Amino acid sequence: MTLDRQEQLLAALIVEASLGYPKRLFHPVSAAGWLIAKLDKHWSTGNHRRILGVLVAITLITLGVGAGFTIEHITTGWTGSIIVILAATTGLAQRSLYNHVRAVAEPLASGNLETARAAVAMIVGRDTATLDASGVASAATETLAESYCDGVVAPAFWFLILGLPGLFAFKAISTADSMIGHLDGRYRDFGWASARMDDAMNWIPARIAGVLICIAGGRGWRVMLRDAHRHLSPNSGWPESAMAGALGVQLGGGAAYDGEWIGRAYLGDGPRPRPADLFRALGNYRRACLALWLIAGFFLWVL
Repeated sequence: MTLDRQEQLLAALIVEASLGYPKRLFHPVSAAGWLIAKLDKHWSTGNHRRILGVLVAITLITLGVGAGFTIEHITTGWTGSIIVILAATTGLAQRSLYNHVRAVAEPLASGNLETARAAVAMIVGRDTATLDASGVASAATETLAESYCDGVVAPAFWFLILGLPGLFAFKAISTADSMIGHLDGRYRDFGWASARMDDAMNWIPARIAGVLICIAGGRGWRVMLRDAHRHLSPNSGWPESAMAGALGVQLGGGAAYDGEWIGRAYLGDGPRPRPADLFRALGNYRRACLALWLIAGFFLWVL
């Protein structure tokens, strides 16, 4: 007897949220990162960078699908279901995301701005050295909302649709987007395919994530529908504007990346986030994760 995919997804969500991933164990995403770094080193500075970038994306998807397909088809019975569930937890980040943002919120609330800056620098791409308390709270809140899609909803969505092959392919592309999907001179062409594929794979999950954040917060619909399209990303604006509306704060605005100021639209109304608002964001995040569990349970009940 084996568990069906809906049961495996619900179990994976609960196991990952409860236990996380052991820090001492090698994480599969690190393997994807190693491969991307190697390809980046040899291919991103030569000619035909856009074509080579397309090959990178195709390679990552092929390897992800192949690895997931192999695991699913060489394991059977209850043992096989357990292996699939444990493998699926490697693509989820409920617990690690919560812990990383809480590591920012606690020193920020106690007035230790330097420690909070160091902690937020671990999870955001913007420059953090000059951020004030509100800037740190805003950066962490935006990352929490965006990563709820990238690290929770999207991998769950692709697992539900395509099983481990879908989840692994998504995580490989998501990792590539974070490493090479930038708009600077080196990566504009080389990372183009990975960035566009990441946009495509996150299109539906981002909107689901925004809806769940609004449900968890009991509000935010108006802000999300009004402001989601203002974001530079076609997807990140949905969970971020939903979180801004749910908390009644204003997120977004310009930020420096590697010393270069990038103008960004504001999302939401009200004041800029205060340190206490980051704890409110974490509470909303927990409820949104629970809402995802309930959806997974609903699919298990009706299908």
